[in-house]
Order: sequence, then structure tokens, then C-alpha cells
Amino acid sequence: MGDHFQTIVDLDAGADEAAELADRAVTWLVDEGIVLAERTDCVLGQSLGHPPGPNRHRAVVEDDADREPWDGLAVEVGRTVFDAGQGDPEAVTCPRCAATTRLVTDTWDTIDDAWAPFRAAMETWDETGEAQVVCPACAESVPLPEWRWADDYFAFAHLGFEFWNWPEFTPEFLTRFSHALGGHRVRRVWGKL
Repeated sequence: MGDHFQTIVDLDAGADEAAELADRAVTWLVDEGIVLAERTDCVLGQSLGHPPGPNRHRAVVEDDADREPWDGLAVEVGRTVFDAGQGDPEAVTCPRCAATTRLVTDTWDTIDDAWAPFRAAMETWDETGEAQVVCPACAESVPLPEWRWADDYFAFAHLGFEFWNWPEFTPEFLTRFSHALGGHRVRRVWGKL
């Protein structure tokens, strides 16, 4: 069965402002009653997180509002490659020309030649915070964080909010979350372990 997570990633937070933005967003979530202020052992992969609050239903789709999240919120501050956990992304799309590069075959075998420049860029980004990938279609050099991954499989950022085993969030909640971060762009990365 496994554990599921939804990570709301702040795509615009710089390394120097991520901690302050994390505090601002958690304060907003607590004030809204989405999570509780106290920290407990309610998340996977970190020692402490914020458990669900009494108004958690205000964040999730109506069909799932009665389903209780059974874990909490972990906040990731610092350069992170946020990913969906299991499997591989099917494709990636260039933000300049909108060409899509397939990364797996129809039988889900990895296309090594297509993956190679992205793997190298991910390692560089993880080490330095900057990396470019040349689009095979338009030959433009594009910063790794700007590429669009199928099913939002990856996001490269300095701030993320991992909600473990929660029902699906509403688009309205994601918009309000963005406003709490000063209007920053956010991306939701779904995952399963």
C-alpha cells in the first residue's frame, strides 16, 4: 500500500529567504487551523513535523474532506531535488519551444541517451544550485528548474512543504498557500514510498 505525500514546492524562494518564508507559511497554516503549532513525530523521514489541525478539511477536496490525514507536515528548507518517489517520469518538456522529450519507452524502459543530460544536470544542481540542459529540439540552454516534468515528477527548489498521507488539496488552497508565500509560484509534487 505505501505512504503518500504531496509536496507544495515554492519555485521562487531563494536560498537566503527560504527559512523566513517557511516560518511565514507555517504560521499561516497554524492560524488557519490546517496544522497544529506543536511538533510531534508525525512525519516520515524527519524527527518532527506539524500534525493535522482542526480545520484541515479547508485544504482538501470536498469528496475527501471526511477522510482524516493520518500524518503531518514536514518542512524542507535548503537546496532540494523534490521528486515523486517511485518510478520514473515519462517525459520532460522544454519551456522555450514546448517540445517534449520522452524519457522512457512504451514498455517503461529508460531511454539512457535522453536521460543522460538531465542526470548530469541534476547532480550539478544538487551540488551548486545551478545547472543547464540543452533542449534536443531547439538547442536552447535552459536552466534545469524551468523544465516541466510529466506529472510534475520533479521540482528543484530551496523550500518545500511535505504533507504525508493527506487527501488531495484543492486548487483554492494551493492559491491561498501561494499568497501566504508572497505570491510565489508553487508546484505540487505527488509521491509515494
